[in-house]
Amino acid sequence: MGAETLSSRAVIGRFYKTLEQDIGKSWIGGVSNEFNSDQASETYPWLGQVPAMREWIGGRQAKGFTENGITIVNKHYEATLEILVREMRRDKTGQLNARVDEFAQRANSHWASLLSTLIINGESTACYDGQYFFDTDHSEGDSGTQSNDLSIDISALATSAHGSTTAPSPGEMQQVILQAVQAIYGFKDDRGEPFNENASSFLIMTPISLMNVALAAVALPMIDNGNSNVIPSADFKLAVVPNARLTWTDKIAVFRTDGYIKPFIRQQETPVSLKVMAEGSQVEFERDAHQYGIDTWRNVGYGLWAHACLATMT
Repeated sequence: MGAETLSSRAVIGRFYKTLEQDIGKSWIGGVSNEFNSDQASETYPWLGQVPAMREWIGGRQAKGFTENGITIVNKHYEATLEILVREMRRDKTGQLNARVDEFAQRANSHWASLLSTLIINGESTACYDGQYFFDTDHSEGDSGTQSNDLSIDISALATSAHGSTTAPSPGEMQQVILQAVQAIYGFKDDRGEPFNENASSFLIMTPISLMNVALAAVALPMIDNGNSNVIPSADFKLAVVPNARLTWTDKIAVFRTDGYIKPFIRQQETPVSLKVMAEGSQVEFERDAHQYGIDTWRNVGYGLWAHACLATMT
């Protein structure tokens, strides 16, 4: 007896079962806030810093939302998979089920794709304060001029081993990471108060080519000719995340992940849904095929720049 023909109902059930497992990238929630939307666009005027405690002198001094802000317009995204009826009938090895699983996993990876594009474009796209997200001259009120776009001459770093900008030594990478973390700790709000004094968790995002050296810089007890690695004893946590979508060869990005406000915004109007043209449809009649289309209305935008720092090795 041959294998039972795969039905559209079985495809739909398998798709949603895999989709609900949400096997996306674990870093997404660490660097972005998710907000639901019920209209074409949403405006976010709350970006910036809430007031710090002060001595009561002369009554209360209320601080509202910043006059700056960003508007994120929802976009329509889709993907459509076509399966020939004869393929559904002949599939005895479960290959179509594997393709349906992959289809759902691609949907779960969509946020990673959108956020990675934001990160790559961070040096040329403005955020809520009117500056590029990664920029050398952020300024709000009494903050002074602040940079979350570092250029670091690795040849001048105090380490016993030197590499190149695209292949730095673990000691060089360690100091690049620590300079980015130090920059985040030093950012001030519009009243000159520290943004990140309570930070204790950071994510180091690297292109694939810099993954190994970043892991060595963070985890090895000894680096560069037997020198002690200071990172494992630090009073904060560092997680290395390789991102295959990054096109950099000489940059890393560091993000604070334990803040209530994240560096990026995920905005969703409609969740991923599956629409089907299957048994008895015009597609089956004319093409002897079934079509499975997923779509969603969503978009992403820049959140709090002060929870992020880009480091370019020169």
